[in-house]
Amino acid sequence: MERIPRDGDIRVLIVDDEPGIVKTLRAYLEADGYVVSATGRGDEVEESVRRFGPDVVILDVMLPGVDGLEVLRRLRQASDVLVLMLSAKGDEADRLVGLRMGADDYVVKPFSPREVVARVATLLRRHQPQSGHGDAMSISAAVWRSTPDAGR
Repeated sequence: MERIPRDGDIRVLIVDDEPGIVKTLRAYLEADGYVVSATGRGDEVEESVRRFGPDVVILDVMLPGVDGLEVLRRLRQASDVLVLMLSAKGDEADRLVGLRMGADDYVVKPFSPREVVARVATLLRRHQPQSGHGDAMSISAAVWRSTPDAGR
């Protein structure tokens, strides 16, 4: 049973057609405080995103309906939602395609559910607005310029 999201809840949409993977990821994510929804078909993602409003999408590459790379392409046309690709396709070329198409991270099956939860947390932490702290890029550049050994 899905918990109804409230303001401030972090929402994760799992898109995978393997029920065991969905069940495991849901359990680990919910134990860490995330609100989780899931779908097993690529052609259901658009409606799920519109209805659920996820902060992160965990997206399998090989899906019925519409494959995960096409789903990713469509997501990137309409949204900046964080996307973690999850796939049995682990060759370097496959990972690079997913990342170049706009995935924020890529995890190869089999995987550790704790690692996936940690990667979700890392994505969210790195993509929080830097309100009141200045521009992170200019701060980073200033640190690099002021470090004597920078660039060596």
